[in-house]
Amino acid sequence: MRWITKPLPNTELVNSLSKSLGIDKILAQLLVQRGIYTFDEAKSFFRPNLEELHNPFLMKGMERAVTRIFRAIKKQENIMVFGDYDVDGTTAVALMSTYLLSLYPNVVTYIPDRYTEGYGISYQGIDFAEDNNISLIIALDCGIKAIDKIAYAKEKNIDFIICDHHRPGATVPDAVAVLDPKQKDCNYPYDELSGCGVGFKLIQAIAQVQEQPFSDLIPYLDLLAISIAADIVPINGENRILAYHGLKVINSNPRPGVKAILEQVQKKELTITDVVFIIAPRINAAGRMKQGIHAVELLTETDQNLAQKFAREIDQYNLDRKELDKKITDEALQQIRENKEEQNSATIVFSETWHKGVIGIVASRLIETHYKPTLVFTKSGNKLAASARSVKGFDVYNALEACSEHIEQFGGHMYAAGLTLLPENYQSFKQTFEKVVKETLPKELTTPEISIDAEVDLVDLNPKFYRILAQFAPFGPANMKPVFKASALRDNGYGKRIGKVEKEGDLPEHLRLHIIYGADERTYNAIGFGMGDRIKIIENSETFDAVFTLEENCWNGYTSLQLMLKDIKGNS
Repeated sequence: MRWITKPLPNTELVNSLSKSLGIDKILAQLLVQRGIYTFDEAKSFFRPNLEELHNPFLMKGMERAVTRIFRAIKKQENIMVFGDYDVDGTTAVALMSTYLLSLYPNVVTYIPDRYTEGYGISYQGIDFAEDNNISLIIALDCGIKAIDKIAYAKEKNIDFIICDHHRPGATVPDAVAVLDPKQKDCNYPYDELSGCGVGFKLIQAIAQVQEQPFSDLIPYLDLLAISIAADIVPINGENRILAYHGLKVINSNPRPGVKAILEQVQKKELTITDVVFIIAPRINAAGRMKQGIHAVELLTETDQNLAQKFAREIDQYNLDRKELDKKITDEALQQIRENKEEQNSATIVFSETWHKGVIGIVASRLIETHYKPTLVFTKSGNKLAASARSVKGFDVYNALEACSEHIEQFGGHMYAAGLTLLPENYQSFKQTFEKVVKETLPKELTTPEISIDAEVDLVDLNPKFYRILAQFAPFGPANMKPVFKASALRDNGYGKRIGKVEKEGDLPEHLRLHIIYGADERTYNAIGFGMGDRIKIIENSETFDAVFTLEENCWNGYTSLQLMLKDIKGNS
């Protein structure tokens, strides 16, 4: 791994902030690195305030969207809330439909089938709306590129309001209103909202017009926190405020569906990381293995007993998903070896039999082994569908755009995207994508990078330091958990590999160290998950350097600080 230490920020700014807040200079340095320079900015950072959310009417199209919804309510039109089948889409549909139903009864939900309809707004969904006399569709987490489908709906006298956060193309659909802060002519102050976040701004606007107190909207923030965590959007600005207060709702008064999930895993106090690894996979599994509408049913259910039933079903989907993605990952790795894909600039694998619902997860798994932009293809109807994942610093969306002549449809973000193409275009696309990556991927991005926030002396990492550091949460893109480097460390001789061994001959995969450091040779516990083979570095080096994050370890009623190792390098 490449260790990259962030440049030291302005010393005067760091010293000034350290003095005004009364905190360690390393902590002040971490704040300045995050663009926090003054006492007031630090106060906003440590105490996210819902009153600092932006006026929703600053978003282009908001007034038209609200006017159209009130007109529908007044004329007693049927409204359909349409969303993508992933976590962001299903949380958005749950949020919007629940809120609208609190005002008006004629509201239905629709999640497209991943396998028969594909991603985004579908002709089948529009036909369903026509058959059921629905004249207004609110699309969430999709629609920004659905020009033909919006035109098709218009022919049937069905209006669309689009709430999306993906990048628009050169033109946007001719909808009644398009809410997407990434539009070039949208002056909304924050453009990194999740799809559910854009939906929340719409219900915030409706509430404002009705002079409804903002406190009525707080119960919806658990859905916001789940979407923000799962969609890996930056956790700064509005997203930080929404995630912070959404986690409070999850941990204090979760909706029945979320509570049912938490009861299964017996987890009481969740962090954003817990949301990513506990709640999000279960919600996602519904759309991957069956239908996304099951996730919406779980998230909108008000009866706790029914919610528990839905949660059990979704947990089984998640177990099935785990088994399937492991099987497909093994097959993909075998294909890479057989086809000598390791020699290419990008990883592109394909099998007609792979389950479309897990190819995105498989793409992420392959990057862990072969660190390069990755596409996993499978057959979808009479076309091929793929999920794309990228390495840090490389924009896979732009790479796909450069191959657009071979693609039927694509969309997504810098690091994750999806596409479909005709089977006869697969080889030409593969060659073009490989060429684009080879020409545009800098060599240094082909090695995983660890970004180090600060070099520290272990003796400075005390409980007070950690208490303040913990208040930097919730962590995520644009506010990652701080990574530290410490040098010239020694193990006390009892470092070892730990963990369960599945079969005879295997070695435990994790690493446990007891680091001695400083004049008084104080001991610091450290653990490195998946780093068992690094024990050789400890055994063969007099001292070593370590890169790590900091956590509390509670064991037998005793709490201590623990170094969560990310990498180590020996000093011979």
